[in-house]
Order: sequence, then C-alpha cells, then structure tokens
Amino acid sequence: MFHTFLSALLSMPQTSARDLTTVIRLSAGESNGGVSTETGENELDASEALIYQDGNLVSGSLEALTQHLVPTPDYYPERTYIFAFLLSSRLFIKPHELLEEVCKQCRLQMKLTEDRQDKAAEGRLGSHIVQLISEWTEVFAYDFRDERMLKHLKDITQRCSIINENQRKTVGQIMQTLVRKLSVLDKYEHVLTKINASLTDRLRVLKTNPHAIQKDILNVCNDPVVMAQQLTHIEMERISHIGPEEFVQSFVSKDVAEWDERTLFQDMKKTSNLEAYVEWFNRLSYMVATEICMVRHAASRRPVKKKHRARVIEFFIDVARECFNIGNFNSLMAIIAGLNMSPVARLKKTWSKVDTCKFDVLEHQMDPTSNFSNYRASLMAALHRAAGAHSNRERIVIPFFSLMVKDIYFLNETCSNKLQNGHVRFEKFWQLARQVTSFCTWQQVECPFERHRKVLNYLLTAPVFYEDSLHLVSFDCEGPENHLEKERFKTLKSQLLDQ
Repeated sequence: MFHTFLSALLSMPQTSARDLTTVIRLSAGESNGGVSTETGENELDASEALIYQDGNLVSGSLEALTQHLVPTPDYYPERTYIFAFLLSSRLFIKPHELLEEVCKQCRLQMKLTEDRQDKAAEGRLGSHIVQLISEWTEVFAYDFRDERMLKHLKDITQRCSIINENQRKTVGQIMQTLVRKLSVLDKYEHVLTKINASLTDRLRVLKTNPHAIQKDILNVCNDPVVMAQQLTHIEMERISHIGPEEFVQSFVSKDVAEWDERTLFQDMKKTSNLEAYVEWFNRLSYMVATEICMVRHAASRRPVKKKHRARVIEFFIDVARECFNIGNFNSLMAIIAGLNMSPVARLKKTWSKVDTCKFDVLEHQMDPTSNFSNYRASLMAALHRAAGAHSNRERIVIPFFSLMVKDIYFLNETCSNKLQNGHVRFEKFWQLARQVTSFCTWQQVECPFERHRKVLNYLLTAPVFYEDSLHLVSFDCEGPENHLEKERFKTLKSQLLDQ
C-alpha cells in the first residue's frame, strides 16, 4: 500500500474541495481580492476559506485545512493532501493536538450520521476514518511514540470498530503494524547507542596509545566493490529510519514565533535519526582521513613507507568510484571530503605516488560550483535509471544528504509560511512534500548486496581521529614544511603535554 501511496504523492498537487468548506477560486494572476466564492452549507468567512488557483489548493486557514483533512461518509481527502498537510502542519500545531481536533470532528460526523439513522453512511464514515488513521500511522509512524497520540488513536479506532464491525480486523492490523515499526525503531536506536559508547571507549584508548590500532582497512577488506557495497548497506539502513517529518522539524526553530504559546521547542524538534545520518557522513569522512594517516604494518608499530599510504588513498578512490556506479552519492561525497581534509591533502610526498586521474574525475562529478550542477545531472541520471529498473540493484539512489537538507532548508527560507491574512501558504508545502516524497521513495528499496559482518563492524566501530589529533598524526607521517605548519605542530604538541 505504501508504494501506491508514494506514487500518488509524486503526482501534481491537486485536491478536491469538500462540501463544508468555503472555496475561493482564483484565475491565473489574481490575488485574494475580487474573487468568486462557492459556499457549502456551513458557511465560513472568506478569511477561513480554502483558496484554489488553476485547480490547485494554494492557501487556507489552519482551521479550514484541518477540516479538509476530516473524512465524511461521502468525502475522503486525496492522498497527496494528507501527506502534505500532515508533513507541514507540525509547523503550526503539535501532532497530538491535530489528531485531537481531527478525532473531535470525526466524532461530530459520527453523531450526524447516527442522528440520520443511515447505517450505510455510518459504515462508509467508519471505513474512511480508519483509512485516514492507517495512512497517518503508515507514513508518520514516529508521531505515535507520543502517549497522547496513542490515546487519541485508540479512542477513535474503538469508536470506528463499534459503528462498523468489519473494521475491527483492519484496526487490529494497523495497531500491529505500528507496534512493529516502533519496536524496530527502538532496537535501531539502542544499537546506535551501543555503537557510540563503544566508539567513545576505543577513542579514549587510541588517544593514550596511538599504536593501539592493530590493522588498517586493507587488512579488513581490500576489494573496493565489496567495500562500496557494505557502505551502501549502512547508508540504506540509516536512511530507512529517518521519518519524513524530521525534515520539517529540523528547521522548526525558525518558526517558533508562529507556534501556539503552549508549543515547546523540545516537544517539536525530534530529529535524532536525521542527525545520526549526518553524523555517519562526518564519521566516514574522518575515518578515511584516519585510515590514511594511521597506516601501519600489521606486524609492526613503525610507520610504513609512503607507497603503502598511497595505496590506501588509491583504494578509497576506487571505493568512491564504485559508490558512484551504485548510486551511493552520500558515501562518495564523504570519501571525497575525507581525501580533501587538510591532514591528508598536505601529504605531498604521499600524493606524488598516487595516480590521481580517477580522483580528478570524481571531484569533477561532485564539483560544488553552479550549485552542484554536475552532481545534480548525475543524480537525475540515477533517478531515470531507477524509474525503469527491474531489480533493487538498479533502484538504488542515495543522494548527497547534506545538500538535500540544504535544498529543503532553502525552500523554507525563500518565503514565509503564512500570508498577510494569516492563511497557511500551502503552495509552498506542496513543493516541500514533493521533495520529501522523493526521499521516501528511495527509502523503500532493499539493499541487494551480501552483508559482510566483519567489514560492517569495522566501518561502524573502528576508532577515528578528529581535528587536532588527526593533524598530529599527519605531521608524524610527513613533518611540517612551512612556518605555519611548524607553529601548528608546536601548539598541538604543547596542548598534548598539558592534558
């Protein structure tokens, strides 16, 4: 069902008007003045209306947009609208408050159909409400980690089961699926916590004894194809746990003035899985730099010759190229970032032994000039390939994540969330929903590659150096060459002695 839902979301933003909402239709080029009004039986002020232009919903009051979400016996909101509204509404109202209002209006609809003694209408209403709840729990499951959400969910589904006994099985399946999703998330976050604790312990040992590293990455895996595939496993697992709402909540602090006074920042900013993915990118970049600067003979603690260090650099270049071939642009960029870090880039004697032709091609592909135009062209090619794919291998698209977040952030910053009349600028949120929907599509692909646990464990738990420590080992590889480097080395050594 979720794949069908995503296909619907990728269509053009259109949504039909429900009977109980005032609708104002604008012709092309018109503003909110001098418009025609179509009014349903419960007339709302024009300031509370839904505004349409060329058949697309472009704005409306929060109240009218919320009412537009609520099904009736003869109306069900389009899936594109459900996703876009549930995604963006959290900028203005907490999810549990929205669900409370939706449940309130659903109970009102139940009362109206009950008073008419129309059993068929009651059945249709119950079915529509359960369908709405099903889509909410399917796409925004993480909302229901909140006990207040679960309370409203149980209340409304129980009512639906009473008025339509045929819905009891469906309700049971919805609850089972939701519990399973949240259980998987809990286990994933528990594993991340254990990994982070292990990394902290290993880094503490490494700082006191840099020679504690017993093997470098080539001892673990010397096949660039296998390494790229294992990186893809990690990438796909990390992105699969990011909730679509995290993209909105990542910049929710910018809109704090628009929230209700009761809305707390801590209650809204839940982006732990998104942040964990960004941290993975940083870790991979620093891991590349650490592996190059800390290369040692397996049986010796003596620094190896520069040609072996050059071999590690060439290995990572080959891994990056394989990531590009797979469609794993996030690992590709992380590796390039690691190779370009100052502690690695300054190793001129080592780089003189590296064939950089392949690296130059990769850097060209990920060139940041013209807003990453080369990368965006490669991404579009990968998307085209995925659209006509017959296997999961061809469907893999892992975008350069930080740039994607930047694009969404830029979209949020280009215009305000509300118009001067207080309406929600829904035209903006159609665009936001479209971008996030693409990411949701990429999340659904299962990684087709064989898992190599030894390699995965090394990638996730091998200790890495950051900043100052990395510069120190870099100077150990090739001594400081100029005045600035000598001063930097002197300062770092002094700081190390003071610790």
